[in-house]
Amino acid sequence: MSVNDVIMEALVENKVDFVTTVPCKQLAGVIEKIDEEPDIYHIPANREDEGMGLCAGAHLGGKRPAIIMQNTAIGVTINALATLIQFYRMPLPMLISYRGEVGEPVACQVEMAVHTKALLNQLSIPTYHFHKPEDANELTDILSYCYMSKKPVAVLMDATFWKGA
Repeated sequence: MSVNDVIMEALVENKVDFVTTVPCKQLAGVIEKIDEEPDIYHIPANREDEGMGLCAGAHLGGKRPAIIMQNTAIGVTINALATLIQFYRMPLPMLISYRGEVGEPVACQVEMAVHTKALLNQLSIPTYHFHKPEDANELTDILSYCYMSKKPVAVLMDATFWKGA
């Protein structure tokens, strides 16, 4: 089974019914599967902070949201994370393609990778790093924890992980 299938199973098992995405080549397969899932309302976003606003609104409307995004825009999400998602104790799983690590083919992606984990740590956001395709098997429990604790969580999925897509 591909990592895209495992991710979809975890989303469905945790009753995620609203997903916003920002395009990324590594995420294309899982985004395609989300589009095919009739029980998930998918709204593409122009920017990651906009997506977080959409997820906040969905949460307030009784949905179980998630955002799928790249780490290279984590900087633009800091305000939305701290003053909206965390302040109002909203669960928000962030499935993040971790661009800029070993195996990254695009040089301009590298600089943000240096700062991603430190920024998430500064915000006290639990962060998990998937390196191998089998790491995706942990996603069901991570999502369950996110919704139970009413906190955002970050799941970083690097280029090595996506080779299993």
